[in-house]
Amino acid sequence: MDASMAGVIFALVAGLVTLISGNRSDRVRNNELIVVAGYSIIGVGFLLYYKVETTVALFAVQALIGLGEAVYSPAFDAVYTKHLDAGKSGAQWGAWESVNYFSVAVGSLFGGVIVTFFGFQVLFVIMSVLCFGSAFYIYSLKRSVL
Repeated sequence: MDASMAGVIFALVAGLVTLISGNRSDRVRNNELIVVAGYSIIGVGFLLYYKVETTVALFAVQALIGLGEAVYSPAFDAVYTKHLDAGKSGAQWGAWESVNYFSVAVGSLFGGVIVTFFGFQVLFVIMSVLCFGSAFYIYSLKRSVL
C-alpha cells in the first residue's frame, strides 16, 4: 500500500503543479531555464532517495520529484514545439514519444542490472547525475539553439 500511495502522491503533485506551471511557462521568455530548474529539482529528489528510511520521507521525496516533473514538463513541451516543422507536428511528437518510451525501456533494463550488481544507492546517484548533467547541458547551450 505504501508504494501505491507514493505513486498517488507523485501523480497528484505533478498533476496539480503542471496546471500552474503550464500557465506560467506561456509567460516566460526562456522556457529552457525552467527545464533546467525542473531537472535540478528531480536530481535533488533522486539524491534524497539515498536517505529515505521512513514512509513519510518516501512520500516527501515523491512529492518533490512530482514537483520537478511538473515544473519541467510544460516548459520542455513549449521549447520542443517551437522547433517543429509546419505540417509535421504529429509525426515529430510521435517520434519524441517513441524515443521517450525506448529510453524508459533501456533505462529500466540498465537500472535493473545496476541494482542487481551494485544496489539501489548506486542507481539513485546515477539517476541524479544524469538529471544534473542534463540540466547543465541545457543551461550551457546557446539560447539561439534552444
